[in-house]
Amino acid sequence: MAHFAKVVEGIVTGVIVAEPKFFDTCVDPEPGQWVKTSYNMRGGVYYDPATKQPAANQSVIDGDEARMRKNYAGIGYTYDSERDAFIPPKPFNSWVLNEDSCLWGAPIAYPDDGEAYVWDEPTTSWIPE
Repeated sequence: MAHFAKVVEGIVTGVIVAEPKFFDTCVDPEPGQWVKTSYNMRGGVYYDPATKQPAANQSVIDGDEARMRKNYAGIGYTYDSERDAFIPPKPFNSWVLNEDSCLWGAPIAYPDDGEAYVWDEPTTSWIPE
């Protein structure tokens, strides 16, 4: 079984689990396309399904179209056909897209002082929780 995302005008509207041959007989009257996605991908890194840790051998990405799409698709994600990648919704207007991972990040680094912070969009800064 594999995961497939229904993409309508570049936006993921649903995700299902199906055998690839299902689409040979599936009658889907709604516009859009089905794009394979991998449940084990986050930020361009393959996570071992047993350990939930990054797999030691990342070569499992090679040759698997779903694993080359950077992130597991979710409803509301964008499918960028030029990048052939799924991109989550932008959490804040100020955040920027990391071209390698296709994930959004704050325009300034998270403080590395061991304290907990939350993003404050009006000041575009991290503030203590």
